[in-house]
Amino acid sequence: MTPPAGAPAQLDWAALAVFAFFFASVTVLGFVAARWRRGDLSHLHEWGLGGRRFGTFVTWFLLGGDLYTAYTLIAVPALVYAVGAYGFFAMPYTVFVYPIVFLTMPRLWNVCRKHGWITSADFVEGRYGSRELALAVAVTGVLATMPYIALQLVGLEKVFEAMGFGALGIGHDTPLWIAFVILALYTYSSGLRAPALIAFVKDAMLYVTVIAAVVIIPIKLGGYAAVFHAASRAFAAKGGDTGIALRPDQYWSFATLALGSAFALFLYPHATTATLSADGPDTIRRNAVWLPAYSVMLGLVALLGYVALAAHVDVKDGSMAVPALINASFPPWFAGFCFAAIALGALVPAAIMSIGAANLFTRNIWRSYVHKQMTHAEESRIAKNASLLVKFGALLAVLYLPTKFAIDLQLLGGIWMLQIFPAVICGLFTRWLRASALLAGWIAGMALGSALAWHNGLKPVYTVAFSAGAHRGIYIGLIALVLNLFVAIILTPIAVTLERRAPPDTTAASDFEDAVSD
Repeated sequence: MTPPAGAPAQLDWAALAVFAFFFASVTVLGFVAARWRRGDLSHLHEWGLGGRRFGTFVTWFLLGGDLYTAYTLIAVPALVYAVGAYGFFAMPYTVFVYPIVFLTMPRLWNVCRKHGWITSADFVEGRYGSRELALAVAVTGVLATMPYIALQLVGLEKVFEAMGFGALGIGHDTPLWIAFVILALYTYSSGLRAPALIAFVKDAMLYVTVIAAVVIIPIKLGGYAAVFHAASRAFAAKGGDTGIALRPDQYWSFATLALGSAFALFLYPHATTATLSADGPDTIRRNAVWLPAYSVMLGLVALLGYVALAAHVDVKDGSMAVPALINASFPPWFAGFCFAAIALGALVPAAIMSIGAANLFTRNIWRSYVHKQMTHAEESRIAKNASLLVKFGALLAVLYLPTKFAIDLQLLGGIWMLQIFPAVICGLFTRWLRASALLAGWIAGMALGSALAWHNGLKPVYTVAFSAGAHRGIYIGLIALVLNLFVAIILTPIAVTLERRAPPDTTAASDFEDAVSD
């Protein structure tokens, strides 16, 4: 079974018909969502947080749709396809993250609900009495989210390419523009309710796609023993740091990437937004317990990298490995179903990401520095327009920057997001650190992390020499975070001495407890 090296020579109309049916169905759902759990969408907490009324079931699908994206379905197996076991670092990090969520996010939900806060930057401003520190958190969130949305669109672009849209002669980017306009319109209309409602369909379709792929294709190839044997031979022929098992020199980079990514994940605006949309702290805790079920799916998805090697998929762009595998392994109608599932896996997180970034821009940049006396309607309108601009910027990045450059920029996202860890996560438990010290730590961490990444060719792992002959690859985000914390801790006593009194803290100890009254 040898899939084609590139896109099909002509459009597969059967695949397109199935794809179009499901895409149109969820588009209708996106607009209908404005009437689902009806609320006044001229208020930002209704448009951008769904009124904080999503229960355990809805939150589980929303967070799953938010965190396990189309690019995960393409990039993770692509990395496994290229290098082997190293690509599985995404699995432990999605397991590590949930104990962190269980301990921290209910506290954030409680205090934000008590004060009517919508973003993590709102919390930072209230906790530390510093607009400047809140601005740093907001800028970091928007900056890191833009390439993340772009990569969802890259995943969508690969789906269109795999179906042979280029053969229509309508322009390589036309389908992407159409999908962008549809996404922009129903996000503008329905806010967070749209991806929350669509997530039900998206997740069900993804599970069908993944289960079919990891069961049916390996059977055709002679079983998983044959798959692993073929993958092992492919990596042996390729050489270098590849293989179906980790090499000793990859242990540190694998572990630090997993740990650092776990610390960063729920600091992203889209993860925070989905969490704050829950109806209570117990809903968040229950989801922290059950969401690792998605990690099982992630592990199965990663295995498709080995399956593609065993199936002799030969593509120049590793991101096309899974689409090419689907085209070669399934009848056109089911391939169309799979591509629709992957496309929805792009649109749901892209919508949540744009809403999360828009919330930050509106509350902590525009309202704080441009228009302090906005009405609820004005605030909601600014957020809707900002969500359009964020998506448009991401689309331009996909269309006019080399894809590899966009991917490398995304790797910086986790490095940047880790630099707000002291202000947000530490702030949930202690007020000892001062805002000025935290801001200095943020500057130091952002500067070191960005500089090391740039010096390293925008790769996320930097080799550190501990002693002669002892070199370890460490995730740059953790290196920068250590400096960040060191600066913040060292400068806090100095700030206490120089400042006559600490900036006001509008929170109280009881605000972080579960018993929150309106």
